[in-house]
Amino acid sequence: MPTPVNLTPQLPVDHGFRHRLLRLFGSRCLVCRERAAAEHALCDACLAALPWAGAACARCAMPLPTGDGPCGACLRRAPPLDAVHAAFVYGFPIDRLLPRFKFHHDLAAGALLARCMAARCAGLPRPDALVPVPLHAARLRRRGYDQALELARPLASRLTLPLRDDLLQRTRATSAQSELAAVARRRNVRGAFACGQRPAMPAHVALIDDVMTTGATLHAAAIALRRAGVARVDAWVCARVP
Repeated sequence: MPTPVNLTPQLPVDHGFRHRLLRLFGSRCLVCRERAAAEHALCDACLAALPWAGAACARCAMPLPTGDGPCGACLRRAPPLDAVHAAFVYGFPIDRLLPRFKFHHDLAAGALLARCMAARCAGLPRPDALVPVPLHAARLRRRGYDQALELARPLASRLTLPLRDDLLQRTRATSAQSELAAVARRRNVRGAFACGQRPAMPAHVALIDDVMTTGATLHAAAIALRRAGVARVDAWVCARVP
């Protein structure tokens, strides 16, 4: 199966014209449209409100009162991911930015989120490759771009890590996870991913995705990678739903 590519055309940008507009009108916050510093794309209030992740389970990134040991759920049943790191807890204003990026082609919001992820992931153990969780080809055609790939590209560039969007394929079209309960989510993505025939797989990869809710999608992707020979699979996500 050919590797899906983002279908939204990349248009040339006149950066000089953009900078002149910013000097004339100023930058506007991506969330509330108040004036914002161009380098942040958020006003001071929305920047201060960002729900950065704190203490969390090392295996699933579920927020914890203290520490980073495994939560009760991960102690009862070890997940197929070795570690999960989230930049944010899902809440305001991330709950505005992520849907706009994911469903409404707001690539400026995606660029901001990728910068935040890079800042949070810079000190983590370095994987051999970043692997974005792929969309099925049918959904990619409808949406026009793959949000995980749009996060992974700038992450790979900023952290000087290889990007391997050829390792993992989504072989089966599935229902939208956001419409399903936890048990149905696991059933929905079971066996939905596969790895193509490769002479050698990286020993350690980090899956990249926008949001983790139950973890069903990331777990299904991790299982496929492990079956293909990857020894360690981490996940780096923009936000964790508590």
